[in-house]
Amino acid sequence: MKKKSIWIIIAVIVVIVLWGVKVNNRMVTMEENVNKAWSNVENVYQRRADLIPNLVNTVKGYAAHETSTFEAVVNARAKATSITVNPENMTADQLKEFQKAQNEVGGALGRLIAVSESYPELKANENFKELQAQLEGTENRIAVERRNFNEDASKFNTYIRKFPQSIIAGMRNFEKKPYFEAEEGANKAPKVEF
Repeated sequence: MKKKSIWIIIAVIVVIVLWGVKVNNRMVTMEENVNKAWSNVENVYQRRADLIPNLVNTVKGYAAHETSTFEAVVNARAKATSITVNPENMTADQLKEFQKAQNEVGGALGRLIAVSESYPELKANENFKELQAQLEGTENRIAVERRNFNEDASKFNTYIRKFPQSIIAGMRNFEKKPYFEAEEGANKAPKVEF
């Protein structure tokens, strides 16, 4: 009888250990998916940053006196590219700082594109049209990659918070990943005046 009890206890321990290994491996895989999604986000933001000098130089050729606009774009780009976030220990505050810097780039680019409206010959320039199309495509990619990151972060966060996985997550120091959030005021429709 004692031998049978020992084998049952051993079997239960083996099952628990195997379950723990399986859960841990799934968390590692899910966290790597979040890290990969973050890398994709950084990649498309870098693509945008790489397009900016060409766009600024093209517009400069036509609108040389718009120096404050050019400086705003260059400064916003410099600030945004200087902020790095490690996905392994990313915090909500770090992500907000990153997002704020990227939003500043977007705003500065919007002002730069608005400048082009005053210069019909610039708007007709093939180089400018191509750069503008690439920038629009990149902005769409940014939205897609941010959404993919949020989806992977959500799956990971949900998994590590559910019982009994939360026990393994706590033992292995798996922590929730932050999300990209909408800009403040994004829920209000913009005011359009003619």
